[in-house]
Amino acid sequence: MRERNDMENQFSRTELLIGPEKLKRLQQMRVAVFGVGGVGGYTVEALARSGVGTLDLIDNDKISLSNLNRQIYALHSTIGRYKVDVARERVLDINPKAQVNIYHTFYLPQTADQFDFTRYDYVVDAIDTVTGKLMLVQQAKEAGTPVISSMGAGNKMDPAAFMAADISETSVCPLAKVMRRELKKRGITSLKVVYSRETPLKPQIQEKNGDEQECGREPEGRRRQTPGSSAFVPAAAGLIVAGEVVCDLLKEK
Repeated sequence: MRERNDMENQFSRTELLIGPEKLKRLQQMRVAVFGVGGVGGYTVEALARSGVGTLDLIDNDKISLSNLNRQIYALHSTIGRYKVDVARERVLDINPKAQVNIYHTFYLPQTADQFDFTRYDYVVDAIDTVTGKLMLVQQAKEAGTPVISSMGAGNKMDPAAFMAADISETSVCPLAKVMRRELKKRGITSLKVVYSRETPLKPQIQEKNGDEQECGREPEGRRRQTPGSSAFVPAAAGLIVAGEVVCDLLKEK
């Protein structure tokens, strides 16, 4: 029987596209993903399968029953477990040589000082509180670290409507409009985002007892309306985010 050599060959198809030197560069990169739910989970998956060597995963949410329709880590066998714990196991099952640092915390202005953004080669914002997103972008910009921010994926049904753009070029997306306005107040006029040009749909029913945890709350504790979501829209957004990160990391500096 021929001896298996998985670690040598598992990225061979990627290497055919980008070459050995750029593959080595990805293996030396460190990317932080804030939020590993619907969008962030698929981003982590693609980064791991692309060969990114070190991933920092930040989220304090646990997997719930309502996550099963759209989140890659959500299975009946993982309900009740921390998302970052399940994510770490999956990444290491994909690439045992990867380094995965996990943080059981929600990124908010109150917790921002726990993170040194100068350690990262790239930052992914896949959280869903506006105050957290603004602080995260500001912190990354101050550190000189590239950052990409996911805009609203809820209440959408068209995965083909997502695209990467500078926030100054966005339209339709309500979250992008708020972020654009608030970032401008902070002196930030440029930010790479992934957003949808689809007009958000109105949920057909109102959820009475949502089980989304703190990532669905603003810091002052007001619960926003739980958005509807599909199996394919968050995945599409997350994969576009990952593609932008990988392509940017491979650019000659």
